[in-house]
Amino acid sequence: MKITVVGGGPGGLYFALLTKKARPDWAVEIYEQNAADDTFGFGVVFSDETLDEFLSRDPDSYERIRDRFAYWDDVAIHYKGEEIRCGGNGFCGTSRMYLLQALQGRCRDVGVELHFGARIDPATLQTRFAGSDIIVAADGINSPIREYYREAFKPTLSIKSNRFCWMGSTRPMGEFNYFFRETPHGVICAHTYQYEANRSTWVFEMDEACWQGHGFSEQDEEGSRHKLAALFTRELDGHPLLLNRSFWRRFPRIFCENWSHDNIVMLGDAKASAHYSIGSGTKLAMECGIALSDAVLAHAEQSVEAAFAAYDAARRVPCQVVQHNADVSLAWFEHMSRSFDMEPMQFAMTVMCRAKSVTYDNLALRDPDFVARADTEFYDRLYRETGDDYRKSRPTPMFTRFRLRGLELANRVVMAPMAQYRADQGGNLTDWHLVHYASHALGGVGLIFAEMTCPTTNARITPGCPGLWTDAQEAQWARIVDFIHANSRAKVAMQLGHAGRKGSTQVGWAKPDTPLEEANWPLVSASAVAWHEAVSQVPRELDDAGMEAVVADFVQATRRADRAGFDLLELHCAHGYLLASFLSPLTNRRTDDYGGAIENRLRFPLRVFAAMRAVWPAAKPMSVRISASDWAEGGISEQDVFAISQAFGEAGCDLIDVSAGQTVPHQSPVYGRMFQVQFAEAIRNVPKMATMTVGAITEPAQINTILHTRRADLVALGRTHLWNPYFTHQAEAWYGARNQPWPEPYWPGRNQAHSETAKVREKQVALQKKAKPARHERGVGM
Repeated sequence: MKITVVGGGPGGLYFALLTKKARPDWAVEIYEQNAADDTFGFGVVFSDETLDEFLSRDPDSYERIRDRFAYWDDVAIHYKGEEIRCGGNGFCGTSRMYLLQALQGRCRDVGVELHFGARIDPATLQTRFAGSDIIVAADGINSPIREYYREAFKPTLSIKSNRFCWMGSTRPMGEFNYFFRETPHGVICAHTYQYEANRSTWVFEMDEACWQGHGFSEQDEEGSRHKLAALFTRELDGHPLLLNRSFWRRFPRIFCENWSHDNIVMLGDAKASAHYSIGSGTKLAMECGIALSDAVLAHAEQSVEAAFAAYDAARRVPCQVVQHNADVSLAWFEHMSRSFDMEPMQFAMTVMCRAKSVTYDNLALRDPDFVARADTEFYDRLYRETGDDYRKSRPTPMFTRFRLRGLELANRVVMAPMAQYRADQGGNLTDWHLVHYASHALGGVGLIFAEMTCPTTNARITPGCPGLWTDAQEAQWARIVDFIHANSRAKVAMQLGHAGRKGSTQVGWAKPDTPLEEANWPLVSASAVAWHEAVSQVPRELDDAGMEAVVADFVQATRRADRAGFDLLELHCAHGYLLASFLSPLTNRRTDDYGGAIENRLRFPLRVFAAMRAVWPAAKPMSVRISASDWAEGGISEQDVFAISQAFGEAGCDLIDVSAGQTVPHQSPVYGRMFQVQFAEAIRNVPKMATMTVGAITEPAQINTILHTRRADLVALGRTHLWNPYFTHQAEAWYGARNQPWPEPYWPGRNQAHSETAKVREKQVALQKKAKPARHERGVGM
């Protein structure tokens, strides 16, 4: 076979090296537009795990790179005059120039043809290389090939808001350093690491306002060097900043829907970019080069198309995971000033855990002392603010108390509201509800949310939804609440909601969001817009009389919830239901006083909330559930979310229950672990309201991470609780927390849980330490 690689970066070189080494009889060639000794940037970063892969694939290139490693184990965070170190990370830096030279040398060793100073016109690509079986487009983040074939590759591009530039310095350092500098115009972060003797990379990053305030100019390298050197005099310690095309840029986030077209396949930044804050651009390119080589070697002689399909199957999900983590990390740096009122260890925890892939337990494995110091600061702060003293018991943050008005929760774990669709046709509860809620209360959770309960029959989502409009329903709920209060320390929240245009549909395991086959009831919404056009019923736009009726329905249900003994009341203003349909510009098309600006769109939901707050006891808290993103273009904005949260707070709301989406059927959610946490974090840090987060949270370590980093005050788990009602008790045993109550009949089980789980954790930690990638520093671990 003949393979042509366009682009001589690390990904293209490594693919060519591995492929030619495995098949010396194939012709493999590289065309690079720059000279062999040109490079832009300074150093690159690899983890121990990545280096393990390089060692297994090509020991010769690994040894050449290893000879020039600058190795470090610590990450040092410099914040408000303090240095906080976290060890056990295992990274190395190396010169990008040397990396390219080493890979070029190995390519020559195995017979790859290298052509430099060769700019390839994408319009002539397939004619110029008509004899090539495969053309690899590894031509970088600004890929001319990708842009020429846009319709085939279908790239999405978004330019991120922060400004950054790459510089170097002669200052040596033995760790990765984050230098945070607060200036009159905002916060600047310098991401810095050594990549060879007496050379370090310095990436300066700041938001647009800060960049403008300091008077930087995109192309003025010398002016930027002078200003940054003055700002970071102490950190540079007498060493100069070095330039190498150190222009100011904004990061382009790129992902291609298709990775191949005809005999052309994408590799590296050309197909997917990953933000430098998790050090993954070169790593991602080289790992994709490995996968492409594997696929080509296994399938290309029989079918190039099959080879490309195997490459896509092997790398698409890992690329998306890395890119998602990078996106989350990038977003934190875009808003790093929001965390600048934190104490040092809390800030350091936030920096280390910003991408969500690193959690409390990960850090405890890497550097137990770092986590112990963070815990100490957390308990000290809690003692100062509340008087709760956990300084000796140290149960982890998730097992500390939390208060709203007169409500006290034993811990921060919440069972999220989850539709059961087990009520009868009249909205009455069944034995299912008693067992469901009572069993979870016995599992140790601090707060249990009832599923969305409707204040009138026509407010239901499905015929299986429970109600709170009759005396019988009130008594049924009271029975459940009374059992929970009598047999556990769990508190119980009622969530009241009106389905709006999403009502009169089939239950969740049938055809959700699809109208009933018969006996549909009339619907109302903010505007006369059906959920599914030509499928769903068109709702009636709610008029003044209808609004009055809805308010009255919620008020009577509020009174019933109080009499039934609920501890907290939540108003459901999320997921495209009636009140959410007023808040989102995608569903509110009104031109009267209830449409248009966010202040108008808030008017009716606030009216309902105020009427409920007026009859709900002052000592009992209220919360509001919102969708903080519609996951659709033209939807609710972050500024809208802040306005909504603040308005409800001023009206007497104590907690914002932060969810997202389900507003429109054409949404495009960005799923992943803890995928909605950033919305709760923004509300917690800007309007500074108490928040509860939910969404793909599955581990105790994630809960402790969220609480430590001030992303939320309470953490709700939904599906995890469906299959494990005893999640909270298991987490207690995992951490050895002894401050949580168990029902007396379960005490023997409690003792066994703590004893057995301690053994399991000890074994798991030992295995994790044993499985940790080897250190690749000369003379260490190899």
